[in-house]
Amino acid sequence: MRDGAGLERSGRGSPPTARSRRRSPKRGVASAAALLVTAGTLAACGGDDGGASTLTWYINPDAGGQAEMAARCTEEAGGAYTIETAQLPRESAAQREQLVRRLAAEDSSIDIVSLDPPYIPEFAEAGFLAPVPEDVAERVTEDVVQSAIDGSTWNDELVAVPFWANTQLLWYKKSVAEAAGLDLENEPVTWEQLVEAAQDQDTTIAAQGIRAEALTVWVNALIESAGGHIIEETADDPADIQLGLTSEAAQAAAEVMNSVSTVGGPAFTTAGEDANVTDFEEGDAAFMVNWPFVWGRALGAVEAGTLDASVPEDYGWAQYPRVLEDEESRPPYGGINLVVGAYSENVDAAYEAAECIVSEENQIFYFIDNGSPAAKASVYEDEEVLEIFPQAPVILQSLENAAPRPLTVYYSEVSGALQREYHPATAVDENTGEEASDLISAVLRGEKLL
Repeated sequence: MRDGAGLERSGRGSPPTARSRRRSPKRGVASAAALLVTAGTLAACGGDDGGASTLTWYINPDAGGQAEMAARCTEEAGGAYTIETAQLPRESAAQREQLVRRLAAEDSSIDIVSLDPPYIPEFAEAGFLAPVPEDVAERVTEDVVQSAIDGSTWNDELVAVPFWANTQLLWYKKSVAEAAGLDLENEPVTWEQLVEAAQDQDTTIAAQGIRAEALTVWVNALIESAGGHIIEETADDPADIQLGLTSEAAQAAAEVMNSVSTVGGPAFTTAGEDANVTDFEEGDAAFMVNWPFVWGRALGAVEAGTLDASVPEDYGWAQYPRVLEDEESRPPYGGINLVVGAYSENVDAAYEAAECIVSEENQIFYFIDNGSPAAKASVYEDEEVLEIFPQAPVILQSLENAAPRPLTVYYSEVSGALQREYHPATAVDENTGEEASDLISAVLRGEKLL
């Protein structure tokens, strides 16, 4: 994911069979959130005189789907409001920094923002988000996967509107899995089994070993899959936050990381999502954990003549690998949620527009057009979605099991410390969790800087 995971991989890039607006697959980022506003963006207006409101929706980079949804909802509003879009920059740290600065200045031009889930607690706690009305909260969580609800919640209150949700699957070459005796279509698999299969078949496993947000995503998924949490108990005072990095679950996660790194190939510690999928398409990797953009990218490359059709024909997909044989995996959760700025002069209209944007029809459109999986479960029953994305049922199951990254107002500090101590994966051992815990605690107490 490059995300809101180092930027989060959005899985963008429509398969060539997608609806009428076919475009070559674009690798979008699913990280979103701050504001380098494009020239000519209109500030929100019309909120005080009872006239039509002009809403500014700050969108993360994509292939044009959000702009089209803005136009659709503007038309549907029948003159009640107009939605203008302003594209956010790609770099996650710059997005957060700029958005914090503008909201701290009580910028009223910020109506709707496509926001990365990891930043939601920080923005909610700071009072930067307009409260979600109860009736809106009831409607926008109906039929929504639990991970997207969890990622939109802070202090037991929904503070964001679930928009689209992302998750990682286990991608594999069917020919190699069969040769290794793995029935991945019908049987769950552990990381240990994958390592053994890679060794047996003289192949590699592609995972995000790079020192970036993607590494935090992997660490969190492994600890959650083993039944633990990076943060066991949050607190108002950062010195009182209870970490779970020395637990048995964290120890099991560390063992997996080190083991996988032995079959990760020579570039494992510098490889992110894009490098991983290139290795899966063209290199030695026969197993990979990655976001659904993998499928659209492969089909687009076949259509462009840069990838032989036999390559994606050999693709298989399954649930994220387990850490423990008897415990279901907790795959990564990503995506984008919508928030309304606390200082917007058009809060009611902004929430009305947000409800339109996340409608079932628009989520189906965005999945097909942009390759961004929906937060609504019913979308996965749509015939066109199933035709274009045969992985849809597995994506839905994965989203139901997925775990958000730590929900904390100190997410940037926690993630930065994890990236420092858990990299490189080849050096992760039984002491890494304690070292990471000590660093995080020292940073939160103000005794160290990252």
